[in-house]
Amino acid sequence: MNFRDPADWTFPVPIAYGPGRLGEIGAACTRAGMSRPLVVTDRGSAALPFIATIRRALAASGLSSEVFSAISPNPRDTEIAAGREAYRAGGHDGILAVGGGSGLDGAKAVCLTAANEIDLWSFDFDLPAPDMTGQPPFPPLVTVPTTSGTGAETESTAMITHTGRGMKLCVWHPQLKPALCLLDPEVTLALPRNLTAWTGCDALTHAIEAYSVPAFHPMCDGIALEALGMIARALPRAVAAPDDIDARAAMMVGSCLAGVSFLKGLGLVHAISHMVGAEFDTHHGLTNAILLPGVLDFNGPSLGDKAAAMARAMGAEEASAPGLRKAVAGLLDRLEIPRTLAEIGVTEDRAEAIAAKAIRDVAASTNPRPATVAEIGTILRTAITSGR
Repeated sequence: MNFRDPADWTFPVPIAYGPGRLGEIGAACTRAGMSRPLVVTDRGSAALPFIATIRRALAASGLSSEVFSAISPNPRDTEIAAGREAYRAGGHDGILAVGGGSGLDGAKAVCLTAANEIDLWSFDFDLPAPDMTGQPPFPPLVTVPTTSGTGAETESTAMITHTGRGMKLCVWHPQLKPALCLLDPEVTLALPRNLTAWTGCDALTHAIEAYSVPAFHPMCDGIALEALGMIARALPRAVAAPDDIDARAAMMVGSCLAGVSFLKGLGLVHAISHMVGAEFDTHHGLTNAILLPGVLDFNGPSLGDKAAAMARAMGAEEASAPGLRKAVAGLLDRLEIPRTLAEIGVTEDRAEAIAAKAIRDVAASTNPRPATVAEIGTILRTAITSGR
């Protein structure tokens, strides 16, 4: 594959791919109907060079913009409310979502609520979608991922921490779709090695969990396997040689594919990770990586032929559930991922409470093997104390 050539795709939303295409962002926002976009990103990204590059490109196209960056690594409902107020106070007419998972999720949640008076939690994925009849349309949304991991750029779903309940919940609406997703792998060249590894492991987990979901969805299954192979080959290269644009590009495409594939669903890694993140504010991709081997151990007997297919996609020595598990653990070792959650500050005393929340996460319902609260607690305690 030649990852250096630009390409435009229409599935599942309009996508503009190619190194250097960030310079087209002004024209993209204009086509989407924006004249005064609000750039929404996370605190960690606000001062990075790509934000200044974006604002210059917007200005060159005659668009005025402001930046809202009060988004935490695990976005909170209070921050979404502040973003809505910033959107209204600034007289904005569109949202430009920029960043990794937290920036993109925060921006999408702001977009859900910016033009209406509907409470954020009415958009809870587990509830019927609000009837938008008679409501103002959602603002136009353009997404620009700056890491290769979240896969959040093609859908409206966003994971937000409910501060009152101490849980991460998914919000969305089927009528909110990005007008454009812009994938420029050059944006990721400056990403540090550790964040390259952690975000890449998020994408890896998306592909594995999506393919493992037992529902019949051959389109998502094909996309998940393609993503898994692409990520397994490119991630070690991107970490070892951060300036390798081909590895960076393969990771950006693989991450996007993995994000599309989990329209089918996810599993226990995400169900547990969401609640760990809500309580301990851990990095989502890193938390996923540490949990993944233990969940593979639990799910192994239920994966059937899917384990062999995933092992082959990863280039494992043995096409089986043990071969898949070994390949994943070996990759995590190469990426220097910590072995236990204790190493990133997660304590065992919260295991039961987190397990009780995790079983209520939407991702738990599509895990290939049903789990009890006690079984989730065992997986979590193992990840905290002994790991892979």
